[in-house]
Amino acid sequence: MNENKVKIGVLSTANIAVRSIIPAIIELPDQFELVGIASRTLQKSEEVARTFNTKAFGDYDAILKPELLDAVYIPLPNSMHYEWVKKALDAGIHVLVEKSLGCNLQEVQELNELAESKGLVLLENFQFRFHSQLEFIKEQVESGKIGAMRCLRSSFGFPPFADKDNIRYQAELGGGALLDAAAYPTKIVQLFLGEELEVAASNLNHEADSSVDIWGGAYLKQKKGNLFAEIAFGFDHFYQCNIELWGSEGKIYTNRIFTAPPGYKPEVIIETKEGKETIELEPDHHFKKMLLNFSRLMQSPGAKSSEYRGNINQARLLEQIKAKAK
Repeated sequence: MNENKVKIGVLSTANIAVRSIIPAIIELPDQFELVGIASRTLQKSEEVARTFNTKAFGDYDAILKPELLDAVYIPLPNSMHYEWVKKALDAGIHVLVEKSLGCNLQEVQELNELAESKGLVLLENFQFRFHSQLEFIKEQVESGKIGAMRCLRSSFGFPPFADKDNIRYQAELGGGALLDAAAYPTKIVQLFLGEELEVAASNLNHEADSSVDIWGGAYLKQKKGNLFAEIAFGFDHFYQCNIELWGSEGKIYTNRIFTAPPGYKPEVIIETKEGKETIELEPDHHFKKMLLNFSRLMQSPGAKSSEYRGNINQARLLEQIKAKAK
């Protein structure tokens, strides 16, 4: 038995946990041990726990014990992240949390300062960061394939949810397109243009019968450079999940940058004066790779600081998008 295995628990029976994260944990038996799943309703946690042959907990506090866990995964509604991330960190437990980490910059700053003071990992789950297609696109840009970078465009939007009680439509639960869909293109802009960015303009739209923002966009630019990005997002769209990098000598585009599932072969389109080339990449499992990175961060004291900085910068930009839209 591997004594270095991470003992991990899950707070909530959310779809992303059941569909993607828990199966990935199970598929990494040398690195992780699934201790249990907690829900505010014991019946719900028991149903999911049976599926994955683990223990059910009838409330969140019951599982957040340092004698039980090294780490916890928190896919709760945005409005509950602050409370439960803070409780986990206070208990000395490493945290993987769904995006967005908090509902405002103040919450995110406080949580990252707490994590840093305790030497704990606080990882916001943008699993697309670990997919090989992102690495491939970065390599193409860095090689000069499209010449000097000129701008980045990214859109993430999808049709309305059939379930009108969906948490994304509930303001009191931290719903809205900004904290959900916008988080992805906002994050990817930083991976290509750096973190020294400011929001020059933005737009958020509310439907008449909704208390949350449904769709919007923003223009971000470098503070100390000439590059800029245009992003668009929302819950009322023809599906888009793309990134376009436009350079002086060409363009790179793909339309499954954020959500390529295991087994899916992404296609990257590169256009230059030589013509258009469509490159089919090998499948990858970014959920497992994200979890492996989470595990590595626990063993690397110096590596945590870049995550703290990135978490705070992400929240800063989302807050600027909100402020500029008013």
